[in-house]
Amino acid sequence: MHIPDIPSYFALKAIHIIFMVSYFAGIFYLIRLFVYFIDTQEKSEVEGQILRKQYIYMISRLWDIITVPAGIIMLITGILMMINTRGDVTFYILREPWFHIKLGFVGALALYHYWSWRSIRRIKAGKFNTTSVRLRMMNEVATIILFAVIFIVIYKQYFMGMWLSLLISFIVLVIVIMLVVKLVNRKKKK
Repeated sequence: MHIPDIPSYFALKAIHIIFMVSYFAGIFYLIRLFVYFIDTQEKSEVEGQILRKQYIYMISRLWDIITVPAGIIMLITGILMMINTRGDVTFYILREPWFHIKLGFVGALALYHYWSWRSIRRIKAGKFNTTSVRLRMMNEVATIILFAVIFIVIYKQYFMGMWLSLLISFIVLVIVIMLVVKLVNRKKKK
Protein backbone atom coordinates (compact mmCIF):
# COMPACT_ATOMS: atom_id res chain seq x y z
CA MET A 1 0.00 0.00 0.00
CA HIS A 2 1.32 3.40 -0.96
CA ILE A 3 0.72 6.50 1.14
CA PRO A 4 -1.41 9.33 -0.29
CA ASP A 5 -0.17 12.91 -0.42
CA ILE A 6 -1.34 13.53 3.16
CA PRO A 7 -2.11 17.30 3.28
CA SER A 8 -4.15 17.39 0.09
CA TYR A 9 -5.74 14.00 0.76
CA PHE A 10 -7.04 15.10 4.17
CA ALA A 11 -8.24 18.42 2.73
CA LEU A 12 -10.18 16.51 0.06
CA LYS A 13 -11.52 14.13 2.69
CA ALA A 14 -12.72 17.03 4.87
CA ILE A 15 -14.43 18.70 1.90
CA HIS A 16 -15.94 15.35 0.88
CA ILE A 17 -17.41 14.83 4.37
CA ILE A 18 -18.73 18.41 4.59
CA PHE A 19 -20.54 18.12 1.27
CA MET A 20 -21.75 14.60 2.08
CA VAL A 21 -23.44 16.08 5.16
CA SER A 22 -24.89 18.91 3.04
CA TYR A 23 -26.11 16.47 0.40
CA PHE A 24 -27.84 14.19 2.89
CA ALA A 25 -29.37 17.17 4.71
CA GLY A 26 -30.80 18.26 1.37
CA ILE A 27 -32.10 14.78 0.55
CA PHE A 28 -33.69 14.33 3.98
CA TYR A 29 -35.40 17.73 3.86
CA LEU A 30 -36.48 17.19 0.24
CA ILE A 31 -38.51 14.12 1.15
CA ARG A 32 -39.99 15.98 4.12
CA LEU A 33 -41.12 18.69 1.66
CA PHE A 34 -42.66 15.95 -0.53
CA VAL A 35 -44.65 14.79 2.53
CA TYR A 36 -45.81 18.35 3.23
CA PHE A 37 -46.78 18.70 -0.44
CA ILE A 38 -48.89 15.51 -0.31
CA ASP A 39 -50.47 16.60 2.98
CA THR A 40 -51.85 19.73 1.27
CA GLN A 41 -54.55 17.48 -0.19
CA GLU A 42 -56.19 17.59 3.24
CA LYS A 43 -56.42 21.40 3.12
CA SER A 44 -59.13 23.55 1.56
CA GLU A 45 -58.73 24.15 -2.19
CA VAL A 46 -57.45 27.72 -1.80
CA GLU A 47 -55.12 26.94 1.10
CA GLY A 48 -53.85 23.78 -0.63
CA GLN A 49 -53.12 25.63 -3.85
CA ILE A 50 -51.15 28.35 -2.04
CA LEU A 51 -49.17 25.78 -0.04
CA ARG A 52 -48.45 23.58 -3.08
CA LYS A 53 -47.06 26.57 -4.98
CA GLN A 54 -44.83 27.44 -2.01
CA TYR A 55 -43.63 23.83 -1.59
CA ILE A 56 -42.77 23.57 -5.29
CA TYR A 57 -40.71 26.75 -4.94
CA MET A 58 -38.96 25.41 -1.81
CA ILE A 59 -38.32 22.01 -3.42
CA SER A 60 -36.80 23.64 -6.51
CA ARG A 61 -34.55 25.92 -4.50
CA LEU A 62 -33.40 23.12 -2.19
CA TRP A 63 -32.64 20.82 -5.12
CA ASP A 64 -30.94 23.40 -7.35
CA ILE A 65 -29.02 25.39 -4.73
CA ILE A 66 -28.09 22.84 -2.05
CA THR A 67 -28.67 19.18 -2.92
CA VAL A 68 -27.34 18.91 -6.49
CA PRO A 69 -24.27 21.16 -6.02
CA ALA A 70 -23.39 19.33 -2.77
CA GLY A 71 -23.80 15.98 -4.52
CA ILE A 72 -21.55 17.06 -7.39
CA ILE A 73 -18.82 18.32 -5.04
CA MET A 74 -19.14 15.15 -2.94
CA LEU A 75 -18.70 13.02 -6.08
CA ILE A 76 -15.77 15.04 -7.43
CA THR A 77 -13.89 15.01 -4.12
CA GLY A 78 -14.53 11.28 -3.77
CA ILE A 79 -12.98 10.65 -7.17
CA LEU A 80 -10.10 13.03 -6.46
CA MET A 81 -9.31 11.20 -3.22
CA MET A 82 -8.79 8.04 -5.24
CA ILE A 83 -6.38 9.71 -7.69
CA ASN A 84 -4.64 12.20 -5.37
CA THR A 85 -1.97 9.78 -4.31
CA ARG A 86 1.68 8.94 -4.57
CA GLY A 87 1.93 5.65 -6.33
CA ASP A 88 -0.73 3.03 -6.82
CA VAL A 89 -3.27 3.73 -4.07
CA THR A 90 -6.07 4.18 -6.60
CA PHE A 91 -5.68 0.64 -7.81
CA TYR A 92 -5.10 -0.60 -4.27
CA ILE A 93 -8.39 0.81 -3.02
CA LEU A 94 -10.26 -0.57 -6.01
CA ARG A 95 -9.02 -4.05 -5.03
CA GLU A 96 -10.46 -3.74 -1.53
CA PRO A 97 -13.71 -5.72 -1.04
CA TRP A 98 -15.10 -3.18 1.45
CA PHE A 99 -14.68 -0.45 -1.18
CA HIS A 100 -16.74 -2.46 -3.69
CA ILE A 101 -19.52 -2.71 -1.14
CA LYS A 102 -19.30 1.04 -0.49
CA LEU A 103 -19.50 1.69 -4.25
CA GLY A 104 -22.59 -0.53 -4.35
CA PHE A 105 -24.27 1.70 -1.78
CA VAL A 106 -23.10 4.79 -3.68
CA GLY A 107 -24.82 3.26 -6.72
CA ALA A 108 -27.98 2.81 -4.62
CA LEU A 109 -27.67 6.46 -3.62
CA ALA A 110 -27.45 7.42 -7.31
CA LEU A 111 -30.70 5.52 -7.94
CA TYR A 112 -32.29 7.29 -4.96
CA HIS A 113 -31.10 10.63 -6.38
CA TYR A 114 -32.70 9.73 -9.72
CA TRP A 115 -35.96 8.80 -7.97
CA SER A 116 -35.90 12.17 -6.16
CA TRP A 117 -35.32 14.04 -9.42
CA ARG A 118 -38.19 12.17 -11.12
CA SER A 119 -40.45 12.90 -8.15
CA ILE A 120 -39.67 16.61 -8.45
CA ARG A 121 -40.57 16.52 -12.14
CA ARG A 122 -43.85 14.75 -11.32
CA ILE A 123 -44.69 17.27 -8.62
CA LYS A 124 -44.11 20.16 -11.02
CA ALA A 125 -46.22 18.43 -13.69
CA GLY A 126 -49.05 17.80 -11.21
CA LYS A 127 -48.66 14.01 -11.61
CA PHE A 128 -47.24 13.11 -8.20
CA ASN A 129 -49.56 10.61 -6.60
CA THR A 130 -48.21 8.70 -3.65
CA THR A 131 -48.93 8.50 0.05
CA SER A 132 -47.14 10.26 2.88
CA VAL A 133 -46.48 6.83 4.45
CA ARG A 134 -44.67 5.67 1.30
CA LEU A 135 -42.66 8.90 1.28
CA ARG A 136 -41.70 8.44 4.92
CA MET A 137 -40.50 4.93 4.07
CA MET A 138 -38.52 6.31 1.11
CA ASN A 139 -36.92 8.83 3.47
CA GLU A 140 -35.59 5.91 5.49
CA VAL A 141 -33.89 4.47 2.40
CA ALA A 142 -31.48 7.43 2.44
CA THR A 143 -30.96 6.90 6.17
CA ILE A 144 -30.09 3.25 5.60
CA ILE A 145 -27.66 4.12 2.79
CA LEU A 146 -26.00 6.70 5.04
CA PHE A 147 -25.66 4.21 7.92
CA ALA A 148 -24.23 1.55 5.61
CA VAL A 149 -21.65 3.80 3.96
CA ILE A 150 -20.49 5.25 7.28
CA PHE A 151 -20.07 1.83 8.88
CA ILE A 152 -18.29 0.43 5.82
CA VAL A 153 -15.86 3.36 5.68
CA ILE A 154 -15.17 3.27 9.43
CA TYR A 155 -14.65 -0.50 9.63
CA LYS A 156 -12.89 -0.88 6.24
CA GLN A 157 -10.97 -4.18 6.22
CA TYR A 158 -12.64 -5.31 9.46
CA PHE A 159 -15.98 -5.02 7.71
CA MET A 160 -15.36 -8.18 5.71
CA GLY A 161 -14.72 -10.22 8.86
CA MET A 162 -17.76 -8.79 10.63
CA TRP A 163 -20.15 -8.67 7.69
CA LEU A 164 -22.63 -11.20 9.06
CA SER A 165 -23.08 -9.50 12.44
CA LEU A 166 -23.23 -6.10 10.71
CA LEU A 167 -25.81 -7.43 8.22
CA ILE A 168 -27.97 -8.77 11.05
CA SER A 169 -27.64 -5.45 12.90
CA PHE A 170 -28.50 -3.64 9.69
CA ILE A 171 -31.64 -5.74 9.18
CA VAL A 172 -32.69 -5.11 12.79
CA LEU A 173 -32.11 -1.37 12.24
CA VAL A 174 -34.31 -1.42 9.12
CA ILE A 175 -37.08 -3.23 11.00
CA VAL A 176 -36.88 -0.78 13.92
CA ILE A 177 -37.01 2.21 11.55
CA MET A 178 -40.05 0.79 9.73
CA LEU A 179 -41.84 0.05 13.01
CA VAL A 180 -41.16 3.57 14.28
CA VAL A 181 -42.48 5.08 11.03
CA LYS A 182 -45.65 2.97 11.26
CA LEU A 183 -46.09 3.86 14.94
CA VAL A 184 -45.70 7.58 14.22
CA ASN A 185 -48.22 7.35 11.38
CA ARG A 186 -50.68 5.46 13.56
CA LYS A 187 -50.46 8.16 16.26
CA LYS A 188 -50.79 10.88 13.62
CA LYS A 189 -54.07 9.39 12.35
CA LYS A 190 -55.61 9.38 15.85
